[in-house]
Amino acid sequence: MSRDSVKIYDVTLRDGTQGESISFSIHDKIRIAQRLDELGVHYIEGGWPGSNERDEGFFEEAKKLRLRKSKVAAFGSTRRSGKTCGEDGSIQALLRAETPAVTIVGKSWDFHVKEALRIPLKENLEIIHDSVTYLKKYVDEVFFDAEHFFDGYKHNPKYTIEAIKAAKDAGADVLVLCDTNGGTLPWEIEETVREVNLRLDSPHLGIHTHNDGEVGVANTLYAVREGVRQVQGTMNGYGERCGNANLCSIVPNLKLKLGIDCIEEDELKRLYEVSHFIHELTNLPPLRHRPFVGESAFAHKGGLHVSAVMKKSETYEHVNPDVVGNRRRILISDLSGRSNIIYKAKELGIDLDPQDKRINNILNELKKLENEGYEFEGADASFELLVRKALGDFRKAFELKSVRTITEKRNEDEEPVTEATLIVQVDGVTEHMAAIGNGPVHALDQGLRKALEKFYPSLKEVTLKDYRVRVLARQHGTDAVVRVLIESGDGESDWSTVGVSQNIVEASWKALVDSIDYKILKDESKRAAKARG
Repeated sequence: MSRDSVKIYDVTLRDGTQGESISFSIHDKIRIAQRLDELGVHYIEGGWPGSNERDEGFFEEAKKLRLRKSKVAAFGSTRRSGKTCGEDGSIQALLRAETPAVTIVGKSWDFHVKEALRIPLKENLEIIHDSVTYLKKYVDEVFFDAEHFFDGYKHNPKYTIEAIKAAKDAGADVLVLCDTNGGTLPWEIEETVREVNLRLDSPHLGIHTHNDGEVGVANTLYAVREGVRQVQGTMNGYGERCGNANLCSIVPNLKLKLGIDCIEEDELKRLYEVSHFIHELTNLPPLRHRPFVGESAFAHKGGLHVSAVMKKSETYEHVNPDVVGNRRRILISDLSGRSNIIYKAKELGIDLDPQDKRINNILNELKKLENEGYEFEGADASFELLVRKALGDFRKAFELKSVRTITEKRNEDEEPVTEATLIVQVDGVTEHMAAIGNGPVHALDQGLRKALEKFYPSLKEVTLKDYRVRVLARQHGTDAVVRVLIESGDGESDWSTVGVSQNIVEASWKALVDSIDYKILKDESKRAAKARG
């Protein structure tokens, strides 16, 4: 293994699933493995065969995979005391998984040998040696995870070295030093790895860190600087307690900052996509503030920052977002200056002359609305409508004449039903529509689109994909101002709109109207471009 290259070993499908609220089905795990292969990781640890039906099922399905680059690895433990490897269920389950690589975890801290295993220290060394020797007869690559290595080294460095030497002498391909409790600091990692290299003759070392001290990534990078050539971690930092070292930060730092060969440049461009694909399967809140792959990783809000970024992106970006598959975002808020408006408008396909006096009108309207509680950072469609209205480049698609909602609950045990009645007018033609929904917003959404589909048939394509309410002044209780964010889509693209009011139905209505207006505007712009082309 080259000293200038590092192998990436992903443990998302095992360690990652130990994180709170994270659970993947067999089908999910197969899909994740395929995406990790596209990303170019070298090893995918699929789980612990024999521990549960889900991991057993994964390894059966994984045998059918035709991976481009990645190798699937099975995880298990050293044999139990008093059992031969041939008798040990965990060892035999590893062989039944039929993977080209296996990883076994063993005790390297004398405290655990004495208190957890309750066996003599020498016997633990024999168990490690026997387990690796046995597996090497049947498996191409065997990796040894030295559990609690760094804690053990602090207390009894001689024994921890003996533990990993037992694995090395038995033929282990990589000795993985584990910071299992996640409490070691970077300079401690660095010093310990350096000493291990001095004590052992040309060891092939790996690193497996947890993030309990918020230094999992830093610890990994320090270990690599000292010669570690296998890096273990999880996508998005998932894992037990505070998570594992985050490969979404480790990989670009290795590649872009340390110049170490780990994955290819075209593979690195898939990092954002793969990160978010896996995160979608967790059904957890967005990864907005994660480095490299978060929506906010390359988001700029202050006017001075935006002005500088427009001239030279490196003024406020440590890497180009394109290299990790992310994108630059210019946020619009009451902190915005003219640069923000110009850049954001250009992003939306609207070219503004920097000297255009209407930019000030847009800024003033923006600040007025944000003072009322509006926020356009996550509502690009509403912002585009605001800009086009200020430029006189907007035609009102319909006029509301009347709207009413009635919610009725007929029985204590039954769910309430809401009816929305609307009257709209399009080019002088009046349309009356009633719709039933499972709440006021649903009923309004159904009724408004049905009333307008006669005039704008493409509205049949629109679906309401997400609906969020934020209370802006909690001290006012039920009289508080609320902000409603709605995400809509038509199968081709998604867009977000915002509405604000003390009345939650009114706030929702404003966001819904913006969504419909935006869809009609988008379709008309597309038709106009097609006619010109």
